[in-house]
Amino acid sequence: MEEMKGLKMKKHVTVVGAIHIGFGILGLIGALAVFFVLHFARGFIPPGEGEIPIIVLKFVGISLPLLIGFMSTLGLVGGIGLLSCQSWARYLIIVVAALGCLNIPIGTLKGVYSLWVLLQDETIQLFERK
Repeated sequence: MEEMKGLKMKKHVTVVGAIHIGFGILGLIGALAVFFVLHFARGFIPPGEGEIPIIVLKFVGISLPLLIGFMSTLGLVGGIGLLSCQSWARYLIIVVAALGCLNIPIGTLKGVYSLWVLLQDETIQLFERK
């Protein structure tokens, strides 16, 4: 019976890893898109409107894609680690999932499911065996 639960949780861990890999790839693509769109948007500021809008767009156009890219990379690396049952990946995805819960509604769903899977006793035993 315990082996059945372990196999079931292994499937859940695989699903969580695949979800984080998929969203990590999408996030990296999104970060590039945000960077280029905000860089392109600076061209629409009329000359003589002041330097403040340009400074704000530069700041947001660099910091937002970096934040999205950083979180996406953490999810991607952690998802790959989960597929091979690396104990560090479990901790990394717990942190990424907890932060992802702030991203309503999809991040919340992904985060709650990830936390539910990774905090189960069977999952902890699965990672301790490796």
